[in-house]
Amino acid sequence: MFEIVKKEELSDAVTLFEIEAEDIAKKAKAGNFFILKINEQGERIPLTIADFDRDRGTITTVFQKIGKTTHHLGTLNEGGFISDVIGPLGKPAHIEDFGTVVCVGGGVGIAPVYPIAKAFKEAGNTVISIIGARTKNLIFWEDKMRAVSDDLIVTTDDGSHGRKSVVTVPLDELLRTDKSINLVIAIGPAIMMKFVCITSEKYNVKTLVSLNSIMVDGTGMCGSCRIEVGGEIKFACVDGPEFDGHKVDFDLLMARQRMYLDEEKFALQRYLESYKEKKGGK
Repeated sequence: MFEIVKKEELSDAVTLFEIEAEDIAKKAKAGNFFILKINEQGERIPLTIADFDRDRGTITTVFQKIGKTTHHLGTLNEGGFISDVIGPLGKPAHIEDFGTVVCVGGGVGIAPVYPIAKAFKEAGNTVISIIGARTKNLIFWEDKMRAVSDDLIVTTDDGSHGRKSVVTVPLDELLRTDKSINLVIAIGPAIMMKFVCITSEKYNVKTLVSLNSIMVDGTGMCGSCRIEVGGEIKFACVDGPEFDGHKVDFDLLMARQRMYLDEEKFALQRYLESYKEKKGGK
């Protein structure tokens, strides 16, 4: 059993957990993820290791309440326990001194891009970060991102905070005017990563993306996380989650992400109805 030692509501839909997981914290690196199961009857879901504290023996994750399991997870509180936490999984991000790096985080993707931006900064890079979301209340960790960035650009689709634009607009401006940029990292919704890659490809700047494909076991055995990169089949859990974005078939990725959409909606509906009944119909 793994104790939740901290819970923070970053917005109505986004929650932070700090979880006691000493063995994972000892080995975690930027770019890793883990898989959890709330209880014996629960499903396995992958979540990013957004931060870790080796001294405290804890890992931090940030998740958005979208489906049944993440809604259920959001009802747990500090002092509560999660049945299974397995990790660190996946290959860590490749960190070296590239010179100038742009880190782009969209929505809940701000969380996994943070440790990567931090690691690049510690490796001696100039780090320019762009974080964006639909609206102000979905922006979080602005101060943390600013602390590990030489420059931080904040965007919102509706203009309620920062600059009114999508993240690709300032990215295009940077790539057009700053020829010292050697690498772009993008983490967020698949459609956002796709257009980041379309933008960066115009300037022939290497771009890495962290793919959030459907995943079950996280060890390469089930094959559910398969994606196509450069015309070859890869497994996001063991070959990634980081890949060359210019080679990813994003249309196939997004189609696979929608495979169980009806079942996911049905499961969430049943869960919310059951949860309402347990709360006395309130």
